[in-house]
Amino acid sequence: MSTSSHRPELHVTAETGVLDAPAGALLDGDTWHLFHQFRPKPGAPARWAHTVSEEGPFDWEICDDVISPVGGETTVRAGSVVATEDSVHLYFTSVTAVGTSIQLARMTDFSSGCEVSDEASTLDSRVLRVGDVVSDRDGLSRFRSPSVVPDWASEADRAAGHDGWLMLAVSGPGESPVPVILTSGDGIQWHLVGALEFAGDPGLESVSVIVSPRIMRLRDEVDGRIYDVLLITVEDGNVDISGYLVGTLTGATFEVKTGFTRIDHGHDFTRPRNTNFTPGTVAEENRYSQAVLFGLLNGVGRRDDPAHHPSLTEEGWANAVSLPRVVTLQGGHLFQTPPPGLPDAVTHTSAARSWTGLCEIPTGSSLTLELFDGGGEVAGVVTHSGEHLRVDRSMNRHHSGDPVAEAPLAEGDSDSLSIFIDGSTVEVFADGGAVAMSSRVYFDDGCSGLRVTTEGDAEIIRSWDRGPVTSGDLPDYGEPPQE
Repeated sequence: MSTSSHRPELHVTAETGVLDAPAGALLDGDTWHLFHQFRPKPGAPARWAHTVSEEGPFDWEICDDVISPVGGETTVRAGSVVATEDSVHLYFTSVTAVGTSIQLARMTDFSSGCEVSDEASTLDSRVLRVGDVVSDRDGLSRFRSPSVVPDWASEADRAAGHDGWLMLAVSGPGESPVPVILTSGDGIQWHLVGALEFAGDPGLESVSVIVSPRIMRLRDEVDGRIYDVLLITVEDGNVDISGYLVGTLTGATFEVKTGFTRIDHGHDFTRPRNTNFTPGTVAEENRYSQAVLFGLLNGVGRRDDPAHHPSLTEEGWANAVSLPRVVTLQGGHLFQTPPPGLPDAVTHTSAARSWTGLCEIPTGSSLTLELFDGGGEVAGVVTHSGEHLRVDRSMNRHHSGDPVAEAPLAEGDSDSLSIFIDGSTVEVFADGGAVAMSSRVYFDDGCSGLRVTTEGDAEIIRSWDRGPVTSGDLPDYGEPPQE
């Protein structure tokens, strides 16, 4: 894929058209597979694309598409991807004139790599539809947005391992969706457990529209227990807000440990997706020590008009998937850090940049990074004040008047900051991964550099600044610490 002033090099984008949402991610050994919902052009029905990256999730190859509308379908939407012993199951939302249902397609011979055809609309020959697996039943209708993970052999003893599958999905009308839990022994025949209920305060009292819920599991590094983590996107007015809840799911009841907590405080991060694994990729004893998340870099979600994106009007594509985030659970809260190898990957691009600093930023002091476009004008500003992290793009003509995105920082956290600039994406991680902020920032003629300044008693103890290396041997920058 050719690079340009707006298109990132390390992120997944549609080669042409509109990327609507990541659908599912799967790690097979050292090979990453990311499936996403996209439209070849605005107004076209959505389908599923497939991209692959080997030896790290930074160098993505576009494969043949895997799912497109057939028969009476008007479009197909995002879902989930899981691996069985002999194939990969693609669960997706099928949309027709009369409603929605959850369908299954199976990809065989998965390890043979990426099929690439000359014709852009060609579907991968290894993918075969199984058909409808969850449709109107038990007084519920319009099932959609499936998230599938291995089920527990025993809900009372998670050390007993897994048996069968568990699905979190959505049913009901779009203005008042109902999350539901289903289980299956074979991934094909599904039993409805019931509508999701909460024991304890979920922090969602004023929320009516929940979209794209996901479920993953993590072992808390503080108490050693394995918890369920619900990833939820809330449509709040004209923006999407994505967050998580931590607790324990038993049947269809979720016992809340940590109520709804925002997962990203930037302008543009929504619809987070967890990564599943092929059998044997992760040792069983390490299975829940960490997770990997991807999200859509578009804070407006399904209300977005891609015609307003400079990337579409100037280059024919819109939206990107975030960089993967390594996620751990500590004391009931998620910590998110960049993936290993990312700073080195930046040096192999033609235009990406990163800056990482270990700092001391007392209250009343600040560290500021100004991001410059190709003409030397400030296109965005990131500020760490010790108590707050802010991303401001309002001075940029493409984002004129946008509010400043702001996140609180906990007292006593280490003062660290990592910023990754790749095309029109800016992703920021602070204080050991306690805070993440992602925003689209359109740079005229690309990002030409950044300037770091301090005020008050703020001090930069050590920093690492990386950019493209176009010739000669790569310099030894030293390895910046993980957030």
